[in-house]
Amino acid sequence: MSKTNITRRGLMKTGAATGAGLALPTIFTSGAAAFTNEPTGSTVTLGFNVPQTGPYADEGIDELRAQQLAVEHLNGEGDGGMLNTFSSKVLDGTGILGKKVEYVTGDTQTKSDAARASAKSMIEKDGVVMINGGSSSGVAVAVQGLCQEAGIIFMAGLTHSNDTTGKDRKANGFRHFFNAYMSGAALAPVLKNAYGTDRRAYHLTADYTWGWTQQESIQASTEAIGWETVNNVMTPVGAGDFSSYIAPVLNSGADVLVLNHYGGDMINSLTQAVQFGLRDKQVNGKQFEIVVPLYSELMANGAGENIKGVYGSMNWNWQLQDEGTKAFVKSFGEKYGRPPSNSAQTCYAQTILYADAVTRAGSFEPCAVAAALEGFEFDGLGNGPTLYRAEDHQCFKDVLVMKGAENPTTEYDTLEIVEITPVDQVTYAPDHAMFGGAEASLGACNNGA
Repeated sequence: MSKTNITRRGLMKTGAATGAGLALPTIFTSGAAAFTNEPTGSTVTLGFNVPQTGPYADEGIDELRAQQLAVEHLNGEGDGGMLNTFSSKVLDGTGILGKKVEYVTGDTQTKSDAARASAKSMIEKDGVVMINGGSSSGVAVAVQGLCQEAGIIFMAGLTHSNDTTGKDRKANGFRHFFNAYMSGAALAPVLKNAYGTDRRAYHLTADYTWGWTQQESIQASTEAIGWETVNNVMTPVGAGDFSSYIAPVLNSGADVLVLNHYGGDMINSLTQAVQFGLRDKQVNGKQFEIVVPLYSELMANGAGENIKGVYGSMNWNWQLQDEGTKAFVKSFGEKYGRPPSNSAQTCYAQTILYADAVTRAGSFEPCAVAAALEGFEFDGLGNGPTLYRAEDHQCFKDVLVMKGAENPTTEYDTLEIVEITPVDQVTYAPDHAMFGGAEASLGACNNGA
């Protein structure tokens, strides 16, 4: 299959059952086991559901590039990338359990309804055994729920809300990307050292699950170091013009603006905040500062010089010097002519982790795959030693604190790594209040039978 043409592939399967409002595809049986979309031929189909349009489209296109690269490596094409550095050695370039890997794609549009419809089509019409992708936590929560109902494994892409592996966690869902709590835990000590403990923060927050939990996490972590929260104002996703939200900051008494925005929204709100002259002002006897809790390379590139000196956090960055990162950057760069974003890396890693779990389990059966992922410890995928925690299906690993580079040498090194925060500093209990407390539960794994 041409990897430059986005096409739908896979055996057509007709819906034969209904459950929880979802028309499920045919269920195949194999011995005593029964599960949704069991591969019966020489190929297996994965579903890559990413925003190809909408405010997070730049992230989605980069995710798709990485997913296509992962398929090539699984099928023995190219240089193998991080298969060569991954601590698990069961993948050998012959596909997954000897089946050639194919894929279908969908456009989430950064809308939960569109993402569910796209995922539903992949499951029912294309026979996918796994869905990976997304650049919005609202999308991730919606698609994860659908996969749970259908009996399909969901390997989340870029989703940063605490809820994804918190109150909305599911037994069929897994997240490699870090979360809002981890951003707050990593950022607060750095912000304390850079700006002190006597600060007044004004938050602009994307009005959906990610923004809510990001704001809650940053507020808790900054108030723990002595900061005061002046206000928190919700903003719609894709607003474009944030001028009416930024103007009140000038007379609020705040001396820090926290932008709980992402993608094109962050680019626009940060650019407009700088145009309003916020970073040139003295408030409360201090230089006014801006914080962007969740960064990406693509956002930084879009914001240009406006990000210089602005702190944030990341799941991964192409400038890391571990062997896994170097292998992935080489493969991605040779194919696409640019370094990968951290959204690309997490989607690549999730595709590889799924294939590895299937291989170790010796089966595509979702619950067998889930069991292989739970408690799995690994290294060599760019983030250092990592644990897929069994209790909530969240990966735990080091977190990066970033800052806009003062003197970038290319369009790709606009961010610099300030600190690699050790995993112990960002780890929390599975029943932490921000993650649903004692009431939060994965529920039972669903094979779809």
